[in-house]
Amino acid sequence: MMKREKGLLIVLSGPAGVGKGTVCGALRNQNTAIEYSVSATTRKPREGEKHGVNYFFKTREQFEQMIEDGKLLEWAEYVGNYYGTPIDYVQETINAGKDIILEIEVQGAQKVRTVFPEGVFIFLAPPSLKELRDRIVGRGTETEDIINERMTVAKEEIDLMTMYDYVVENDKVEWAVERIKAIVTAEHCKRERLIKKYKELVEVEK
Repeated sequence: MMKREKGLLIVLSGPAGVGKGTVCGALRNQNTAIEYSVSATTRKPREGEKHGVNYFFKTREQFEQMIEDGKLLEWAEYVGNYYGTPIDYVQETINAGKDIILEIEVQGAQKVRTVFPEGVFIFLAPPSLKELRDRIVGRGTETEDIINERMTVAKEEIDLMTMYDYVVENDKVEWAVERIKAIVTAEHCKRERLIKKYKELVEVEK
């Protein structure tokens, strides 16, 4: 019997305010087969966010214990808060043949790339820096100093676009979702992902 093909680890990241959460939420609402990995963070919940759905909200002490125990695939400190990906659920999902998407910061994506280079790395880009700033201001949750800090970091992150396999512009959420779905379909058809499977098929028929 042939082994089940492993699922894809899809990493979606980009500057704060670019709409990573909105795009991932739209993907989930379309009932795609893509599982959503919930990240852990020490930042405070925004209005409407739920523990275990949007994030696992942790204290700094709890998060640092997870780091010490090796329970995170990646983690980063960003604008005074920790963000990270619990490792167990990710590995179990991939081994079960299911695709899983990580919505993480650019720092975190860099770390995942070093330990999981076969992942599919997608950079979600804003139409313009002005549009990005307007989106952050529109949240109404950050001070002017934090907004300026996020914009400085965003420019640095855009320079790191070269480490990604794909760039998706988030001009409209529904268009960005369709582009990501197309990328996932193409990745499943890549020769290097399928050649071992079909070589095994040939051997079985000999």
